[in-house]
Amino acid sequence: MPQGLKRIYGFGHLHFITFSCYRRLPLLGSAHARNVFVLILSEVRDQFGFALVGFVVMPEHVHLLIGEPERENPSAVLYALKQRVSARLRHRRRQRSDPSQLALGFPGTTSLPQFWQRRFYDFNVWSRKKKIEKLGYMHMNPVKRGLVLRSRDWTWSSAEFYAGGESKTIRIDPVA
Repeated sequence: MPQGLKRIYGFGHLHFITFSCYRRLPLLGSAHARNVFVLILSEVRDQFGFALVGFVVMPEHVHLLIGEPERENPSAVLYALKQRVSARLRHRRRQRSDPSQLALGFPGTTSLPQFWQRRFYDFNVWSRKKKIEKLGYMHMNPVKRGLVLRSRDWTWSSAEFYAGGESKTIRIDPVA
C-alpha cells in the first residue's frame, strides 16, 4: 500500500470513490461498455448490500458515492466490480474486434496487461454539505468534457434522478 493511503471503514460513512481505466484509456468509451458497467454495478450492489447514492461512468474513469456495504467493505466491493467488468468487456473484445478501439491506437483490451488502474481514491463523506458537493462534482463531469449540455442528459449518471426524474439505468438510494 502506498505510504499515506488510509482507508477508513466501519463508521457508516458514505464513500466517494474514483477509479480509472488502465493508463486512463477510454475503455468505457462506448455505450455498450458503459451499459455493461452499470449492469454489473447493480449486480455487485445486490451481492454486497450497499446504498448507491450517486455515480457517473465516464469513458476513462468512474465516480461512485456509496454507503458502507452490509457484507465486506468498499475495497472488496471495488475488487469484485472491477474484476467482473474487465472480465466481461475483455471477453467480448476477444470475440469481435472493435474498430473504434483500433482507431484509438490499441486493438482491444486483450492486448493490454490490465483493464483498470490498480488503486482507487476513497474519500469519506459524513456531512450533507460534502455529499451535495461530491454529487455536483461527479454530475458535472460529462458537461465539462463536452459530452452533453446538461448533466441530466448523460445516461450513465445519477444526475437525472437528482434533477427530479427517474434513473433509467439503475436504482439510486438517496440519503438525507
